Amino acid sequence: MDNDKGFRPPHGAPGWAHFCLKHGTNYDMTRDVVVTGMGVISPAGNDKATFWKNICGGYPCPRLIEHFDTSEHATKFAAMAPDIESEEFSTKDMRRRDRYTLFALAAGKQAWDQSGLDINREDPLRCGVIMGSGIGGLSTIEEQVTVMVQKGPRRLSPLMIPKSLSNMASGEMAIRFGLQGPNKAIVTACAAGAQSIGEAVMLIRAGYADVMLAGGSESTIIPFGVAGFSSMKALSCRNDDPGRASRPFDLDRDGFVMGEGAGALVLESEEHARARGAEILGVVAGQGETGDAYHITAPRPDGSGAAAAMRAALKDAGMNPEDIDYYNAHGTSTKLNDIAETLSLKAVFGDRMPPVSSTKSMIGHLLGAAGAVEAIVSLLAIRDNVLPPNINYDTPDPECDVNIVANEARPAKVDVVMSNSLGFGGHNASLILKRYA
Repeated sequence: MDNDKGFRPPHGAPGWAHFCLKHGTNYDMTRDVVVTGMGVISPAGNDKATFWKNICGGYPCPRLIEHFDTSEHATKFAAMAPDIESEEFSTKDMRRRDRYTLFALAAGKQAWDQSGLDINREDPLRCGVIMGSGIGGLSTIEEQVTVMVQKGPRRLSPLMIPKSLSNMASGEMAIRFGLQGPNKAIVTACAAGAQSIGEAVMLIRAGYADVMLAGGSESTIIPFGVAGFSSMKALSCRNDDPGRASRPFDLDRDGFVMGEGAGALVLESEEHARARGAEILGVVAGQGETGDAYHITAPRPDGSGAAAAMRAALKDAGMNPEDIDYYNAHGTSTKLNDIAETLSLKAVFGDRMPPVSSTKSMIGHLLGAAGAVEAIVSLLAIRDNVLPPNINYDTPDPECDVNIVANEARPAKVDVVMSNSLGFGGHNASLILKRYA
């Protein structure tokens, strides 16, 4: 619908569109939202240079779990991120925060530092944060339930609740960087990181913020988390060869590999970034969101929900399918997901499918952080004109006949990337990132 001022709501954000119409907010679909900072904590490295080198090199990160006893677990491996080593965090800081919050703060600091922003030169009410997570402080919950069972309720830590809350990463990041604008957490399972970026884009377009720090964080590689996903039959059980366990779109895939980490992006309106002379790393050109309304864990078998999100992102970006140079897949390495995603690709791209790869083949599935980390992969692919590989692709699956970037990275002209994230509960998120001209 249009109003008399020529306003056209973005297809992927009907809620925002209606709000803006009602309240007269200056939502401008043509306002470019650019990226000026990126930060990553991941199994492939805790800085962008190491991370990107390992991704392009096809380095497999999964390994046997050693920080707890896995003798009774069906799956005994995961893709763990290195421990954070930073002068920013004292022993007290580490003790008072869940690991997922520490990941978020570390990735956020990398992104903020790269952006060159100084909060003392900004209106803090125009600077916000959205950090997604699938679960939040699960390690704190596991730890404190054990304390309660063994020692009684009076021995629970007074920090149990704030450490475990899914919104605490956003809250802590706002405190650390002085961001007093919009502050929220998106909790949509594996779509959380991508949807946090999409929501931040809408806030900037709507005129509610000039700067947003957005992304996702997750840390659930603990006995409770591994056992929970294993009980769903969601995890690979390739314990004899963890590095080859995550094999998206391969015929012999048997489940996903748990990963952990965080990704954070500094997003700004183009005019704000240009006014302060910032280096612009790319543009979030479009975003789309849909719900499958089908099943609590399985995707729609025909991939129609994901396809609708992809079409919404293309419409939001003002692009056509043939404009996409590379598709960073959700690609979890589960039977149902990879087939449904293949069908969604065929529905949107037809015979002109772009090159496809899933970086989960190397770093595992970072759950609520996945979409943010994969947005960073997409921007680095654009920067360096390289297609990241989909490793462990040995036996093609006739039901997953995608245009795979098999086993080795390769050079290619990459100006526009689509990155998809699909979460339990039927949450579908699609981002389009492009080169800044």
